[in-house]
Amino acid sequence: MNDMPDGAMTALVYEKGDSTKLGATVCTNKKGIKGVNFSIYSENALSCALVLFHIGEKLPFAEIYLNDMKDGNVYSVFVHNLDYEKIEYGYRLGGEYDKIQELRYQPERVMLDPYAKSVSGRNSWCMEIDPKRSGKFRGRIIKDDFDWEGDVCPDIQLKDLIIYEAHVRSMTMHPSSGAENPGTFAGLIEKIPYIKSLGVNCIELLPIFEFDEMEFNRFFNQKRILNYWGYSTLNFFSPKAGYASKGTEGKQTEEFKEMIKAFHAEGIKVILDVVYNHTAEGEEKERCYSFQGIDQKTYYISQPDGFNTNYSGCGNTFKCNHPVVKDFILDSLRYWHNECHVDGFRFDLAPMLIRGVDGVPDWENPVAKDITSDESLKDAIMIAEPWDAAGLYLTGTFHHWGKWSEWNDKYRDSMRQFINGNSEYAPDVMARFSGSEDMYSTCGSDGSINFITCHDGFTMHDLVSYNEKHNESNGEQNRDGNNWNISNNNGWEGYTDDPYILHMRRRKMKSLFALLMTSRGVPMMYAGDEICNTQNGNNNAYCQDSEISWIDWSQLEKEKDVFEFVKNVINFRKSHPVLRNTSFEKETTKIGYPELSFRYPGGTDAFPDKKSHCIAAFYAEDHEKYGTQEDSFIYVICNVYEKDITYLLPDTDKIDWTVFVDSSTRNRFGDKPESTVEAEPYSVIILEGKHRDN
Repeated sequence: MNDMPDGAMTALVYEKGDSTKLGATVCTNKKGIKGVNFSIYSENALSCALVLFHIGEKLPFAEIYLNDMKDGNVYSVFVHNLDYEKIEYGYRLGGEYDKIQELRYQPERVMLDPYAKSVSGRNSWCMEIDPKRSGKFRGRIIKDDFDWEGDVCPDIQLKDLIIYEAHVRSMTMHPSSGAENPGTFAGLIEKIPYIKSLGVNCIELLPIFEFDEMEFNRFFNQKRILNYWGYSTLNFFSPKAGYASKGTEGKQTEEFKEMIKAFHAEGIKVILDVVYNHTAEGEEKERCYSFQGIDQKTYYISQPDGFNTNYSGCGNTFKCNHPVVKDFILDSLRYWHNECHVDGFRFDLAPMLIRGVDGVPDWENPVAKDITSDESLKDAIMIAEPWDAAGLYLTGTFHHWGKWSEWNDKYRDSMRQFINGNSEYAPDVMARFSGSEDMYSTCGSDGSINFITCHDGFTMHDLVSYNEKHNESNGEQNRDGNNWNISNNNGWEGYTDDPYILHMRRRKMKSLFALLMTSRGVPMMYAGDEICNTQNGNNNAYCQDSEISWIDWSQLEKEKDVFEFVKNVINFRKSHPVLRNTSFEKETTKIGYPELSFRYPGGTDAFPDKKSHCIAAFYAEDHEKYGTQEDSFIYVICNVYEKDITYLLPDTDKIDWTVFVDSSTRNRFGDKPESTVEAEPYSVIILEGKHRDN
């Protein structure tokens, strides 16, 4: 067990620690002595030792055995006057290795502290780790002296958000980004002016908790395949060192906080995509880094044979509703929200937060409910991905407890079907467009996070450019990724220089953006879609640290028209509060119309259960209710028929109509049609109306 070099043991003064402070805490004891309190929970270990290393050294300089310093199931020690900025640490846990008994102790291995605030090992992206290093991943202790300079979270309500889903590395790795620190939190700060110029007021980052990008490391066609997205967490309290330009110095937390502060200074909220449903550990002994070697029984749901259940589809299932794990998840969320000023969280495979310790859904007192009632998280946004890999599908039925919103995949699917001309989806499109009352009547339309594309699947460009996925570069014989994409290549698979096909593709992209930004609910878009970024038909780029995933910013100049269109419809949404109303009012308002109704091209009311290629949404915005200067009317025309359709505008004797945008080229901004508008195939037109002067 002792792999320290001869003579390396350093004399340390220590005593029993405070078992209520899990992790490594810099503090002063009752006698006024400064030091570090170390505590770790393990119900089933037979022994425990704290292992201390000088930074970067392969072998430890000290081990402190904690068997006599146990309080209940917590081992704790207070080490006097420790020069903590120069050390790394971990734990050895002793006990049996018996899978059937859910015991996986390997005392020869050094385990990472689940509460570590900084992790060393892969200190820069794809950095090689010396195989002789004791403790592949170790904890580091950080100084808690960051100057927030009065930082406050932007005061933006959930209903008013424009969410921009992005990958930290993808945003600035392409040479066209021009970033001084590509692929990092610092590099992302350089993109804030662009993000703000687009009109976005919230960025949602794919996982930034420490993960091992080399987990799937292999080569295919001379290109490295990695765990690029990061949905395989090593530690739930530490930002990824490889995402920080200062990661080699152990200052990833500092750089992360600088990024948060920079976004807040520009009025942009930050949401983190968090993965509490599984971890990076596996069945193999070599893939034991932390939780498994500390207390398998506590942290994972196991099968009768002792092997991990796999409700996540990633090899194991975190036991989220074990009392200790519940507290751990809450502690993690509190840390990111209260100490790092993160504004909210999107929970990957959120039904895992509902599964009991036996895997069976438990709605009585799951951790998802505890999250909503936690006072210190009351201001945090909570978004569920409401399905898991084991068939628990909860879109529209995930309990909200007055707090949760959901990724609405039904919105995504309906809009994709309709824009491709599927008239049977007209009723569903009207329901989704108006905020999905059938699913969110009890919580309001901001319970729905509306999206058409996200990291998982085709980009917007590829959605209109490919009929089939093209994931060959992943090295899995194109077997991975979803086979059902509801996409349409518009006449040619992939790249083409045919002007008609290119025009139709751009028209459909604009149409989808127009619908997204005028629908009730909270819109989310995927970074790069506004400049037609492509993944060359790859709909599962989880392993691609390459041009496939990186955003090519040279597209901004080439696709300026699409960018400006997206920017305009975002700002249109922000200027019209009626689009962001969360209630489902149907009565006639003081200005003579329901707030939202649907019509056919001839002006008659649309039937909520009839198929159609042609519908229009009619909004009436009461200036007294919304505090605007004057009453406004909005008419969103959608034609997914293969021919031009003439739409009669509402009440032209009372309302002056002006074209705001048209996804085709037929109608121009500022046009003032007298009574009708021609809509080209697969186009969306937004018109703004004002009371006619009599």
